[in-house]
Amino acid sequence: MPFLSTITITSLCTYLSRQLSSLPKNSNLSHIPSKHRSQAVLLAQKALTDYFHSTRSLPFLYAEHIGRNSFYSLYDPISKVEFSLSSFAKSFERFLRYHPINEFEFFFESIGINQKEISGFLPPNKFFFAEDGRILNAAGALSGFGFPWNKLGILYKAEASIFDKDSDDLSRRLCRFKDYGLSNVSVIGICLAFPFVLGGKGDLGVEAGALFDDLKKVFVDFDLGSFVEENVDAWYEICRKIRLFYDLGCEKGKIGELMGRSRNIFLEYSEEVLVRKMDFFCRLNVRKAGIGLLLLECPEILSFDLEVPVISVMGFLKHFGLGLQKSKSVARMYPYVLGRNKMANLPHVMRALDLHEWFFGMMKNGNHRLLGNYVLSHPDEDLDEDYRVGLEKIQSSRTPAHTINKLNFLHGIGYGENLLTMKVLEHVHGTSSELQERFNCLLHAGLEFSKLCTMISFSAKILNQKPEILERKVNFLIQEMGLSLQYLDVFPAYLCFNLDNRIKPRYRCHVWLAENGLCTKNYSLASMIATSEKSFIARLYGIHPAVPKLWLECFSPQKDQ
Repeated sequence: MPFLSTITITSLCTYLSRQLSSLPKNSNLSHIPSKHRSQAVLLAQKALTDYFHSTRSLPFLYAEHIGRNSFYSLYDPISKVEFSLSSFAKSFERFLRYHPINEFEFFFESIGINQKEISGFLPPNKFFFAEDGRILNAAGALSGFGFPWNKLGILYKAEASIFDKDSDDLSRRLCRFKDYGLSNVSVIGICLAFPFVLGGKGDLGVEAGALFDDLKKVFVDFDLGSFVEENVDAWYEICRKIRLFYDLGCEKGKIGELMGRSRNIFLEYSEEVLVRKMDFFCRLNVRKAGIGLLLLECPEILSFDLEVPVISVMGFLKHFGLGLQKSKSVARMYPYVLGRNKMANLPHVMRALDLHEWFFGMMKNGNHRLLGNYVLSHPDEDLDEDYRVGLEKIQSSRTPAHTINKLNFLHGIGYGENLLTMKVLEHVHGTSSELQERFNCLLHAGLEFSKLCTMISFSAKILNQKPEILERKVNFLIQEMGLSLQYLDVFPAYLCFNLDNRIKPRYRCHVWLAENGLCTKNYSLASMIATSEKSFIARLYGIHPAVPKLWLECFSPQKDQ
């Protein structure tokens, strides 16, 4: 079988030219004239193939796969061989004979693993396939079944144990998958999307068996397979879409019929669209498996525009049937959420209102069409004049883009187009990404979304601190003070005070006074920390005339100055 039997020299040269142009600027191929670089790579690829086949005794097909698909690994030895068009091929062959290469490095690149990741996969203290032939034999078995050689890296990165298997065991397992009524190409697509099915020992396993039961219903019983092009890329694409629902937590073996009845989801919508719609509902922070079931049971949701439309928060709640008394309560408790917002921000609007579970329950109970047919009742509905004036000021300022990005962050966490939002905006500092990082830090610490939004409405400066500082303050509150996060509901400004210069010394001073019987009154944390320095020392004097001196000498941050 001649080298380059399946692609033309011209097309490969074009491909190589593109690859060469993408090399870093400091790549050392300057010793080869640019017009000859593509040809030099072709010659090196042929020499490498010959080396693997003739010198290292690899089957020609394996040698050709590795030689053709390891461009970046070839670059280093090419750079070490003096170039002359007439003698380069022989010089490169001689170089390979006397300068052993790490064969696994070339192999891993050839199966599609990124050059920057290869070092993490190289077996320690091994250079040659002769030292461990299992990887190559497994690759050969998979390639013989029909797996594209340059996609085997998908399997290796996800389930490296596959390549420790005996090639005959792999072949038998693949044939067992076909017993479900599936073709070679469909089995390949499934394995690439769900590499775990090729792992394990012996029998298929409960999880893999449940998965194939589902896929048989989808592809065979409901005939989705007849709508998929008979090529690996098409099958891999559709299986990745199916995997999205399992990634959400849908149980394998339980949703085959549901996916089959909604098979058009996998034909009409791209993976990107499915991910966007899933992400929209995931931002509600509800049970993810329920999201997958909702989309399978109500696939028309996927056609809804969940990004561009503008909503009136109160109008939307009325549209979904929220009662009058509950609406009044929401308006009273969460005034900063009122006004307009974008549909894309709806999940966080609902979380800011603490209505996310209610909303998702409405969706699951047959009211999902309300999401698709919602429109503003009239063009001026819920327009806030104060917000409009504030927005005009921002747009005419010196740094409108920076401020608009911060405003969009506030809208993104549920704040509406209203005057309160503009007031909060005046007090938050940092880029939108920094503000989001700080907000997420407090969420991860355990604060509830709606309560955190309320805290920010009272003490916006909370968001002006680095995440690590916020973490330290929360840890001190819980671990040393023994208080719960709920205390921040009544004293959110705690997070605004300096931990080392204010919170720690004052709290520890009060603890010492209580432990030594000098202070019997139980002061609140707010009264300890928020009090001015003058008032704080006056209070200490009232406890005992000697205490201010003790404070200054033992506890005050000024003692070390």
